[in-house]
Amino acid sequence: MNQTTHLAFRGLQLLLAIILLCFTVYIVDHTFSPSQAIFLLFTSVWTIFPALTYLALAPRFHSREGYSKSADPIIDIITALFWFAGFIALAVWYHRLDFCYGRACKIIVTTCVLGALEW
Repeated sequence: MNQTTHLAFRGLQLLLAIILLCFTVYIVDHTFSPSQAIFLLFTSVWTIFPALTYLALAPRFHSREGYSKSADPIIDIITALFWFAGFIALAVWYHRLDFCYGRACKIIVTTCVLGALEW
């Protein structure tokens, strides 16, 4: 994958992570803060700061000798596992709700769908 495609992919990943960060903050603020939403909040922050910062910037600024390409797939796998666990947990929590109405429920469903897309 060339550098332009790599940065475009990471940019899309960053955009989705920021959107999901906003949605999960809304869920935590407007519901009784389920642990599933808090985990997705952590996952969004993990994706934005340590993961994407390293994956997008390390190859450009580290010397060839100081940069380890073996860390890239490990960070990608950890991030994918976080997203998979997060959106599945939120979907199961939403499915077990006795009632749900209004904007918060639509945001929960949208967050599950976008979390699956981010995964």
